[in-house]
Amino acid sequence: MVILPIIVVIALVLYIYYKVAVIRNKDKLTQAYFNAKSRICLGIFVLVFGINQYLYYQTKLSLFIGIIFLILGGMQLNLGIKESKHYRNEWKRLYPNGNES
Repeated sequence: MVILPIIVVIALVLYIYYKVAVIRNKDKLTQAYFNAKSRICLGIFVLVFGINQYLYYQTKLSLFIGIIFLILGGMQLNLGIKESKHYRNEWKRLYPNGNES
């Protein structure tokens, strides 16, 4: 199962990328959108990490910890998707031409 660690690393790198993008940007709406995108990446990271740990160890303890990670990761992913859709719609409403200026 080499695909799960690859997904974990990609999600972690994207999470860090979006967090740096939040710091570098001055527009509050864009910061909120990038924060929502980073929340999606964090949710995927935690979710896949929980699955990967259970498949690697296959014990009852790793199952319980994996279930907790699945729940927390799913909640982060769900909230991030909702926020991302909201801020994307706000961007389209405020800037109908597609640019800030």
